[in-house]
Amino acid sequence: MTMKLLILGGTAQAVQLAERLAGDARFAVTYSLAGRTETPRLPPVPTRIGGFGGAEGLSTYLRERAIDVLIDATHPFAERISASARAAAGELLIVLHRQKWLPTQEDRWTEVATLEAAASALPASPSRVLLTVGRQSLVPFATRAGHHYVIRVIDPPVIPPGMTGFEILVGRGPFLLAGEIALMRQHQIECLVTKNSGGEAAFAKIEAARALGLPVILVTPPQASSAGAFISVEDVMSELVRRHESLAKRSV
Repeated sequence: MTMKLLILGGTAQAVQLAERLAGDARFAVTYSLAGRTETPRLPPVPTRIGGFGGAEGLSTYLRERAIDVLIDATHPFAERISASARAAAGELLIVLHRQKWLPTQEDRWTEVATLEAAASALPASPSRVLLTVGRQSLVPFATRAGHHYVIRVIDPPVIPPGMTGFEILVGRGPFLLAGEIALMRQHQIECLVTKNSGGEAAFAKIEAARALGLPVILVTPPQASSAGAFISVEDVMSELVRRHESLAKRSV
């Protein structure tokens, strides 16, 4: 008995899960990406690129391809596709949910709800800011043009009008602590602005800012649904095995 899985991916955990499932005869996996990254990391399973057309389109896709389980392993800030997944999949849905980062007594965090609030929270005086919020999230920071932005992205961004002091660093994580400290020192960073995306792959920049005593402005993720949610690839694998065994028993 083969269980058909659709993974909504785009994170390191999504790739890890797909790699674990690849070659497992119990599961037939399709890995889906929205297509926002030009050179995504792809697992060794069949892949589709592009949207579904909202919850209705996703529901049609699941039905027409007889998908048994939909796994939402998207980025914590991918609100639209996660909402579509909840609406379309119902009990078929599993969420691979990353725990958000939590501050320690050594951290100098300012937590905000939006990118606009993050821009407003920047220091009053001109500062050198490491900006790691994604290439499509730069517009709010053009309103604070007095700062010098070191913008790290996976793919080169389109710089919004009004943002004059900047430099682009193209790179893909995971990054190591020593490298992050060296980068912040080399570029004389005075403030880090990032999204609280959780997980281990991007945590080194938080540790580096802590080690250097730098302030961090963190955009908090939207409230995640706890229904069908798991926090590790191992937990999802265990749930998939459980569901496969249940499906196999029903088909006898």
